[in-house]
Amino acid sequence: MQKTNELITKDIKKLIFQIAIPSSIGMFFNTMYNVVDTFYIGQISTEAISALTYSFIIFFMFLSVSFGLSSAITAYVGAALGKHKKNMAGIYVSNGISLFMFISFILTIISFLILEKIFVLMGATGQVLAYALEYTYIILMGIFPMLIGLGSNAVLIALGDTKSYRNILIIGFILNVILNPILIYGFYFIPALGLSGVAIATVFIQYITLMYMLYKLYKTNLFELSLFFKSIPNIKAFKHLTSQAIPSSINMFLMSFGSIITMYFVSTYGFKAVAAFGIGYRVEQIILLPMLGLNTAVIAIVSNNFGAKNFKRIDEVIHRALKYGYIMSAVGVVLIALLGKYMIMVFDTDPQVVDIAYTYIVFESFIFFAFITLFVSVSTLQGIKTPFIIPYISFYRQILMPLIFFFLVVKVFELPIYYLWISMFIIITSAAIFMKIYTKKRLFYLPSSLKAA
Repeated sequence: MQKTNELITKDIKKLIFQIAIPSSIGMFFNTMYNVVDTFYIGQISTEAISALTYSFIIFFMFLSVSFGLSSAITAYVGAALGKHKKNMAGIYVSNGISLFMFISFILTIISFLILEKIFVLMGATGQVLAYALEYTYIILMGIFPMLIGLGSNAVLIALGDTKSYRNILIIGFILNVILNPILIYGFYFIPALGLSGVAIATVFIQYITLMYMLYKLYKTNLFELSLFFKSIPNIKAFKHLTSQAIPSSINMFLMSFGSIITMYFVSTYGFKAVAAFGIGYRVEQIILLPMLGLNTAVIAIVSNNFGAKNFKRIDEVIHRALKYGYIMSAVGVVLIALLGKYMIMVFDTDPQVVDIAYTYIVFESFIFFAFITLFVSVSTLQGIKTPFIIPYISFYRQILMPLIFFFLVVKVFELPIYYLWISMFIIITSAAIFMKIYTKKRLFYLPSSLKAA
């Protein structure tokens, strides 16, 4: 229990760095894992790259489910540990893992039955459709280990452990670099498997990850097979976890739909604009990686201190996370101003593409401050188990306002593309301001509401 107590006693500044830095490093290697896949698939053909894009949309939907349930597990396990109720934490762990098992089984069966219809509905035809099916049918075999691994990591995060997942992501990246060329092109007695080889490598690495994460989960003493079946089903735990998970999962689904809407309006400016937007988005994500680690730190520390009713520590976590996030945002603005064009030209040297992409990331760099505010607010609400506003604000910034603003820019006034970037700035900043005010209000009434309860 010593590690658990750290989250409610240790210096907040040290805790944030202790949790956020390993998490950010893990995210970096996870991103690089995908870059390696994209690089090798690009060596096969352009059609194979297109197939990967279709598969990613399906994969993102799986992640939407896992994100919501993972945050719910972290919040409830963390709160139970903060109350020093280890048995209660164990019940949430067992029921959370069992929910992931059930969801992975259902998703796998449904996906196998309707996958081809989904791809056809999305517009995949010919060789692209064949590649998409070849790749994704194999990837579906990795849903189970992927989701159970993420569920295990959610428990470790509640304990403040982000190093374990970081370590296995680094190992996974190294294995991917080694396995991709071997399985694609063949090696001695191993036949050349082409695109299927990339998928097989991913599934193999997912099972390696699962074994490691289950070992780390077992070492926490919160999950034992002998007690697992005695702890499920617990209706109260199921209800708590699902009620917490659904808003966050809906939020992720809305993000995917929002990306489709944005892509539609960007595409009206031509294929080079689409390429520029894709490249700019990739550069933006690289800059944001260190900031995303703050999410993990906030939800872990807030959930434990919420359980322990250490409300002053919750306020300090938010204050410090915002402070560090704003500093990183300022650094991001400077980096983009100095190195933005060079980063873009790594992916494409077409002058028009570079100009559009650079304009995009310049505007986006000033939105970093709003992103940090949103990230910290969302993680705080998840940590105090009140995430119900999240889907509504996501609908506002991902669906409603983009449809209105982008339609006016593109269809009504026929303005240059950078007006889309200005619209994004207005939409996201307004959402961030609202979320900061809302979160502050929720925290203000928190002590009295708990005392009343």
